[in-house]
Formats: sequence, C-alpha cells, structure tokens
Amino acid sequence: MKFGLLFFLLLLISTALQAQEEKYTLSGTVRDSASGESMIGATIRIPEAHTGISTNAYGFYSITLPAGTYTVICSFVGKKTKSFSLDLQKSEHIDIVLPESAVALRNVEVTARQTDQNIRSSDMGRDHLDIDQIKSIPVIFGEIDVLKTLTLLPGVMSAGEGNTGFYVRGGGADQNLILLDEAVVYNASHLFGFFSVFNGDAVKDITLIKGGIPAEYGGRLSSVLDIHTNDGNSKKFTARGGIGLISSRLTLEGPLGSDKGSILISGRRTYADLFPRQFGPGRLKDISLYFYDLNLKANYRVTDKDQIFLSGYFGRDIMSIPSLDVIWGNSTATLRWNHLFSDKLFMNTSAVMTDYQYKITISSGPSDFAITSSIRDYTGKVGFEYYLNENNKIKFGVAETYHTFTPGKVSSNGLDLLNDPNIDKKYALEGAVYISNEQTLTERIIVNYGLRYSIFDQIAPGKTFHYDSTGAITDTTTYRGHRRIQEYGGLEPRAAITFLLGKTSSVKASYTRTMQYVQLLSNTTSSTPVDLWVPCSNVIKPQIGDQYGLGYFRNFHSNDYETSVEVYYKSMQNQIDYRPGADLVLNPVVESQLYFGRGRAYGTEFFIKKKTGKLNGWIGYTLSRTERQFNEINGGNWYASRQDRTHDVSVVAIYDLNKRLSFGAVWVYATGNAVTFPVAKYEYSGHLFSYYTSRNGYRMPDYHRLDLSLTWHCKKRKHLESEWNVSVYNVYNRHNTYSIDFQQDPNNPDNTQAIRTWLFGIIPSITYNFKF
Repeated sequence: MKFGLLFFLLLLISTALQAQEEKYTLSGTVRDSASGESMIGATIRIPEAHTGISTNAYGFYSITLPAGTYTVICSFVGKKTKSFSLDLQKSEHIDIVLPESAVALRNVEVTARQTDQNIRSSDMGRDHLDIDQIKSIPVIFGEIDVLKTLTLLPGVMSAGEGNTGFYVRGGGADQNLILLDEAVVYNASHLFGFFSVFNGDAVKDITLIKGGIPAEYGGRLSSVLDIHTNDGNSKKFTARGGIGLISSRLTLEGPLGSDKGSILISGRRTYADLFPRQFGPGRLKDISLYFYDLNLKANYRVTDKDQIFLSGYFGRDIMSIPSLDVIWGNSTATLRWNHLFSDKLFMNTSAVMTDYQYKITISSGPSDFAITSSIRDYTGKVGFEYYLNENNKIKFGVAETYHTFTPGKVSSNGLDLLNDPNIDKKYALEGAVYISNEQTLTERIIVNYGLRYSIFDQIAPGKTFHYDSTGAITDTTTYRGHRRIQEYGGLEPRAAITFLLGKTSSVKASYTRTMQYVQLLSNTTSSTPVDLWVPCSNVIKPQIGDQYGLGYFRNFHSNDYETSVEVYYKSMQNQIDYRPGADLVLNPVVESQLYFGRGRAYGTEFFIKKKTGKLNGWIGYTLSRTERQFNEINGGNWYASRQDRTHDVSVVAIYDLNKRLSFGAVWVYATGNAVTFPVAKYEYSGHLFSYYTSRNGYRMPDYHRLDLSLTWHCKKRKHLESEWNVSVYNVYNRHNTYSIDFQQDPNNPDNTQAIRTWLFGIIPSITYNFKF
C-alpha cells in the first residue's frame, strides 16, 4: 500500500508537467564504430533548441522537440564528432555510430562528457573515469587500479599505504556502495587490499557519486561506485593483455552472431608465489600468496527493441603457509534485459546474484578443521527511464534483495569439540521503490528531485538477544518458520539544484538522505578476509545519513580548465564502534561487543583540472574533519574517527612528449591517521597494563610520496599494437609509517619502546601491454 501510494502521487506530479504543444521524439543508441559497443555518456546537442542530453548506461538517448529543422551533434572524448541535419516532422529512431578520432587523444580527463557538463548538469559530487585515460598514472607494482586512482580525487581518501580501501567524505569503507554490472561487491580487494578486484582491461565506465546521490541508488551512506564492464567487440575478434613483474592478464573478445552481439573473456593472475617455490630457501618454498580472477560478458540484440546481457565475475585469493590455508573471494552474476517500449520509455530488468565468502583451514596433527563465512544476495529489480519532454527526464523503479548471512561455520575431521560452535545463519529482505525527475525549469535553473522508500525485514528462522549495559545476555527469543523478526524502513528524499551564473560558471546545492541496513564489523584499518557483514537486528539499528552540499563551478579558457569548490556537511545516526578488546570472530553474540552513537563529517574540496595540451592533469585538496560521539567512549565527548584527515592533497600530471612517449607523475600528501596510544602503564596482580586516555587522540606521522611513470608506444606492426610502461613507486624512498606498536624495552623492562612499521620503500616495476 505504501509503495502504490508513493508511485501514484509522484506519477501524478510528473504527468502534470507534460507540455501541451505537439512535439516529436528523436531517440536511438550511440555506438563505437570500431567495436560496436554502446557508449555511456555520449553527448547529443541540438544548438537551435539550446538543449542536449547524454546517453544512459546502455548508450540510449531520447530527446523531445517541437517540429522543425535541427542540427544534431553527437560527441564523445576520443571520437570524431558527428553532425547531421534533421527535419523533425515525426518521431525518429536514429542510431549513431562514432568513428575513431583522427588525432589520438591521450588527455587524462576525469570525464567523458561535453566540455561544459560540469557547469550545466545537476550532478554534484560526481566524477567519471575512463579506463583508457588513467593508464599513464603510476601505481604500485605497475598494475592499473581503478580504486587507487579514485583516491586521487578530492573528498576520497585512501585507507592506507598501497591499500585499495577508500573513505569518502568521512564515511567508513563499508559505507561505499560498490557495483559491478549492478552486482554488489562486498570486498573489492585482492591480497589484503593491495590490488582491487577490477581488471582494467575489462572495465568500460566508472562513475563515483559522493554527494547528491540519485534516488535509484541506496543502501549505503557515503558514496556509490558504479562500474560497467566492456560489452565486447561485435565487429571482429581481438586480444589484448599485459605482462608485468608479478602479474599478467589476457582479454579476448569477438562477435556473437551476425553483428548482433558479442562476447568477452578477461582473466589475470599474480605469480609471485611461483618464485619462492622454485628458488626460495628452506621454509619459504612452503609459503604461497596469490590471486586470480575472471570476467565474462555476453550480449545479444534480440530485436531492435530488445537486448540481453549476461555478465559474471569470479575471483579468489589463496594464502598458504605451513598448517594454515586461507581462501577468499567474490562471485557475481548479472542477467539484464533492455526493452524499449516506445521512443520515450526505456526499461532495464535485472536478476543479480552476488556472493562473498572465506574459508580458513587449520592443520593440527592428524586433524584438520575449517572455518567458513559468507554473505549471499539474490536481487531482482526493474528500472524505467521516461523521457517526458525536453525539460523532464523521469526515472522510477523497484528492487528487492534476499540476504543470507553465514557468520561462521566450523567443521572438523577429528576434533569433535569444534563441530558445535556454528553460528546461526541470518536472513533478511531489503526492498526499495523510487522515482525522480531531472527538470529544466528555465535556461538558468536545473533541478533533480526524487524520493526513495526503503524497507528492511529480518526474517526467521533466527534468534534475537537482549543485553544489559555490560554486554551480558538478559533474554533470548527464538523464531521459526518464515515470520518477520524485525522491520525497519523510511523515506529517503533527494534534491539537487543548479543555477547558471553565465556560460562559464554555476552554483549548485544538494541534499541527500540515505539509509544503510548491513554493516561491516572490522577492527582493522585495512580490508581483511575475515571482515564480518551483519544485518540490522533488534540491537543494530539502520545507519541514517543526511548530507548537505554547496558548490561553485567555473571553467576558464574555452573550458580547457575546470575549477570547483564544494563544501559539505554530513550527519550520521546509529554509528558503530567497539568495546575495548572486542571479539568479532566466531562470536554468536557479536552484538554485545558494539557501542552505538552518532557521527559528523564536514569539509571543503578544491579541484582544478587542465584537460588539454601536452601537459594535463589535476590538483585536488580536501580540508575536512570526521568525528564520532558515543556515550561509553571518551567520556561522551566527540573524538576523531580513524578516517579523519585534516589535509589531503593530490597532484596528478601527464606530459605527452610526442605520439610515442609520455610521462606521468603523482604526488600525494595526507595528515597522519588518528590513533589511540597508551600514555602510561600500571601494575596489577604482578602484571603490567597500558593506560589509555582519549580515543584517537594522537596522530601517525604525515604521509607523502612521489610516483613517476614512463610509457613508450612501440611502432605498430601489422595488427600488433604494444607499449612498455615503466613506473617507480615512492621515488624518494619515504618510509611512511604503517603502524606503531609498544613493547617493553628488553634492556630496561621499566621502559616502553615504540616500534614503527613501514611497508614499502622505493618500488620499480615494468609492464608490457599488447593488443592485436
């Protein structure tokens, strides 16, 4: 009833906006001439009508105009601009094919949109990355990494040295919604966070939304990272890949049917584990640590109005040392159906499965026992885009997810004691319905407003526990069948407005409310395989975030330079922190280890980007604070959260010396992480204990480093294109502090020593990339 009433009211509002004048619609799909792939974010402009539109995630566009003669201009970065005249006297469906640009563009841009899109759009806090435009950016081990590149943007901070985890505007790592072809990725890292699960050769489009989140997204407080993989080449068979010092990758793609579809297979593997086995001394030969992953995608155009996509990801990390084996990874599968009901109404229907799991096997003499944990989701959703007229683009849809949480399962072939401590599975349903409208009110004012209603049910079978202030259980209730155990839900309004000050500048404001029903329990700063995802319950309430943003955007020199200043304030309810000495692994009453409070984050982001010329790149600077408040911690006073960093600076520069040789440089600086250090020690019953004062009241040393890269494009030979990339991570060998531990001084037990650990000094790498 709630869902139906919401749709009815909002559709009435949308229908009232429809213009009465007789108009016609131009629609179609924009594709790449070389591969036949649909092009996300291609721009269609109609100069005579002073309007334009961008293609959606499937390359579709639709624009409604009064009858008349128009010039249609279609453009995309790296492609030739295509224009044609159109006498629009009836609705037309025209597919546009963009050829390769005669001049190779190697600019490292954060967007593939029209040149002044950052000024004119209602988007705020949104960044686009094109994978082909970030290959010149140096990264650790020479492996192209989407997530590490994101941390070079203002408002996005790395979780640590070499780590793919990231924080957005003061939120935790679990408050980022990460989607791969619409499937949620719960752990986006390989090798404890040093690589991401996203293979650069398989990625097509990357969108990060850190403010003004549209109504079609939900379930996380801080950001949305929406990644789409390549469809595959529908024109011819191609292969590309790379060979590096510690990993290699290979991608194959080609037509499926007679130019109606395509298929893509992309895989990679690290092989650092092979060297110790062959050449390592002693016990080093018994140690193994590596990962592999595989991306698959196929699509087929059944009719002019129907297209089917099937995509999947499978990845695993394997760590093996004597008596211990750990395997963890993600699996996803997405089946999508696109249907065009008319030249104005586009539908995308998806069925999605996502699974994250880990397994730890421990050998103990004649007996082995294993610990497994997982989270698995099944999702169905339907989304519509209705291009009402040239001034209104409406989106609406519904989604439902069935969650299965397996906190811990222990099995043994010899130790009967370990056969019992399995933790009960938990089940939940999470649903949402949404509607939004992007509306041009006047030539100067553009608004995007929407409403999302989400609901979360923890369902039986299961148990609920009640605790006292010390965390002891006071009551237990067991539920059977399929009844509802606990229900949460609420409205999540979204709104953004753009006011154009002129052709080169604008002011934008936004408000977003989001709700999060699953939480990550982890008392480490970096991603680990045993991080535990838990649903809301009678004890754990949904996190609620309210974010306000205001920004000024200005372009210079014919849009060659983009600048912006954005300020934000975010309040967060029902945040989680941990009791001292919290036990999170294989704990059936893990809720007893938690404290609940509130958070706030606020800051200013400065951004300047040079888009053209031999020298291009950007500078980002963030000045921010992130704080938490819990009655049980720090005397109830506000304290800095572990992701609080006052200053964060990124400088990215790419210099194209000529068509064959280019250089890249990255310099980053950040305030040290907030940490808790002991200030004294005391003796009790013959044992020494450390005494701590304020939570996160101290700082690690400031972090900074310089990375350099050189890319040499080899001369093309027949059908082979290749390049060499040489990069140096941490050029001036800065020993950035990773952790500080405290221990007794072996020479004087009455004194305490601080032991500083750093991970990486200077690291050179070389990679050979090829395509044929």
